[in-house]
Amino acid sequence: MFTAIIIFIIAGMAEIGGGYLIWLWLREGKPYYFGIGGGVALALYGVIATFQSFPSFGRVYAAYGGVFIVLSVLWGWGIDKKTPDLYDWLGASICVIGVAVMLFAPRQ
Repeated sequence: MFTAIIIFIIAGMAEIGGGYLIWLWLREGKPYYFGIGGGVALALYGVIATFQSFPSFGRVYAAYGGVFIVLSVLWGWGIDKKTPDLYDWLGASICVIGVAVMLFAPRQ
């Protein structure tokens, strides 16, 4: 379980970081190499996510969506300096519960 969480976090940072670099390039006029770095990070995200040991692609990516939401809230707080409010945390918590149900529910 610890390995799965670490892989989700690393993949999330690659996806959010890549998207953020492209955002800075296209929306805020940063140099083109921000966009290239963002593209590389997004490609790495696609590779990193395949290291999960869960057998179902759809289930892994659905669960990753919940992790992505939590990481996005934290990214906004740490990088964009936008303090999350109660509803941000409540929504992120609901997503984490959903992730746990999808990944760890007993199945046959």
